[in-house]
Amino acid sequence: MGERVGIEVSLAASEAVKMANVDVVAAYPITPQTHIVEHLSELVADGELDAEFIPVESEHSAMSVCCGSSAVGARTFTCTSSQGLALMNEIVFIAASLRLPIVMLLANRSLSGPLSIWNDHSDVMSIRDCGWIQVFAENGQEVFDHVLFAFRVAEDAKVSLPVIVNIDGFVLTHMIEPLEFWDEATVKKYLPDFKPVNQLHPDKPITMGAFGMPIIFTEAKKAQDEALIKAKTEILKAWEEMGDLVGRHYQPVETSHLEGADTVFLTLGSIGETVSLAVNELRSRGKAVGQVKLRLWRPFPFEEFRQAVKGVKRIIVIDRAISYGGPGGPVASEIRAALYKERTMPVITNFICGLAGRDVTPDDYFKMYEKTEKMTKKKVREEDYIIYGVRE
Repeated sequence: MGERVGIEVSLAASEAVKMANVDVVAAYPITPQTHIVEHLSELVADGELDAEFIPVESEHSAMSVCCGSSAVGARTFTCTSSQGLALMNEIVFIAASLRLPIVMLLANRSLSGPLSIWNDHSDVMSIRDCGWIQVFAENGQEVFDHVLFAFRVAEDAKVSLPVIVNIDGFVLTHMIEPLEFWDEATVKKYLPDFKPVNQLHPDKPITMGAFGMPIIFTEAKKAQDEALIKAKTEILKAWEEMGDLVGRHYQPVETSHLEGADTVFLTLGSIGETVSLAVNELRSRGKAVGQVKLRLWRPFPFEEFRQAVKGVKRIIVIDRAISYGGPGGPVASEIRAALYKERTMPVITNFICGLAGRDVTPDDYFKMYEKTEKMTKKKVREEDYIIYGVRE
């Protein structure tokens, strides 16, 4: 394998994009994604990356450029965050519908208002049904690995869909961690040259994104849905091959301490490491607690998730976004939907916490566990969700 270096995660992500030998980078800077864009511009300016760096005037333009470059067969990268994603929203849906294999790093940050630059998952949850493949990284090494993974999956001829890699803003983007870089030979073995399934070319004219009359629109959407679901096979294959090459084996659902566990925490993203500390401590106290981490968000890994929580009595779902006026957090809604057909439905408690980067410590997760245990034993029906840590 390649060398191990201490580096800011944003810069490492840019280096992974360079190793992927992208053709086009189109992005607009926004906190906390800016260091990724800045470093890529430096790599292009210094001749270390032979790519077109297009400094657009907005995120809407960034995704528009990405659609054009990807459509003509260029390996294409972008990144954004929060309000930038909101401005990009219109074209995000188009990219998926056109089956364009764009890769985007999303530095997760709270959506305004009030204005905040800090981390939660309200931005990604606003586009959870946009049609992109979506994965979550927990630490810097996972970010680096999943940049290359994203290109591998997106450009697979059996997939041809855009991919979002979610990385928690500041918590990961601005953190310096020891990472293992891939060497050039490993990258070339894992990531083949981009051969687009469909390509705009004057010698072989095709149409992309034409007007869809009602008589064909439903069929088009069904085909898009089936393509995303079927992509899971290639996603699993890409993780398996990565494990064989670099020794890090990723799964759509990852678990720990499930042996004999009757209660599990369910997490996405970097908070999984903090929850792991809490779970380890609770285990040492004799509590039958485990952890389930969702890495693959879309397509949702129903089969693997149901198998992971089989026999569990309680699931503590940690959400970092609110579904306003709805049943709580968006992740908890997904979990309830995934399990509603099960013969023995576990009790699901939903804690919404860490909004706009508010600290959530292992002690807080101890309290969430205790509250869940108390509610279950007394069979108390409380709120469908609890926004944790609200100051009184």
